[in-house]
Amino acid sequence: MKTLFIDEEIKYIGSQLAPHWIYKNFKIQGNAIVAFCGECEVKLTEMVDIEDVINNEPIYSKYMLSFISEQFNIELVEGVFRQRLLICCIKEALEARGFKVRRSGDDLFVDDKKLSVSIATKSVTSVLIHTGVNILSEGAPIAVSGLESDMGIKNIKEFAVDVMERYAEEIDDIVLASTKVRGV
Repeated sequence: MKTLFIDEEIKYIGSQLAPHWIYKNFKIQGNAIVAFCGECEVKLTEMVDIEDVINNEPIYSKYMLSFISEQFNIELVEGVFRQRLLICCIKEALEARGFKVRRSGDDLFVDDKKLSVSIATKSVTSVLIHTGVNILSEGAPIAVSGLESDMGIKNIKEFAVDVMERYAEEIDDIVLASTKVRGV
């Protein structure tokens, strides 16, 4: 799996969760995960999570670290497993830095405040995953924790690269492990 941290700020509005967005914008073909920072504002009309639409819960963060992954030749259930694996990689990266993090499904919490948002969906050609981790907690519509504002993590790029490397290694290792067994 290929990884890239995008240095330019990008406002995540939901439309980036689209087939070949990574390839079209960053010339990375195939399975990939990218990360970038910026404001996050996903209106109900752009929401993929139908439960959030029904509950009238748009997403907003003044400043968020976003991960987008596109993975080919898998079904949605496997994509959700991979989404949960990404959440676990984020949790492990935070715990390695001394933080206590609670996971509930695809959500992370610090001090009982929500740290992340995440969704996995299926396109015609691939599974797409977006996971956002608050950098700043100010201005959010609910009580949230932020990597910088509440946890003191200043080098967001270093953190993002660590998470992407952990995730890519896990995915690559899982695929490799599947090639070393004989059928029974």
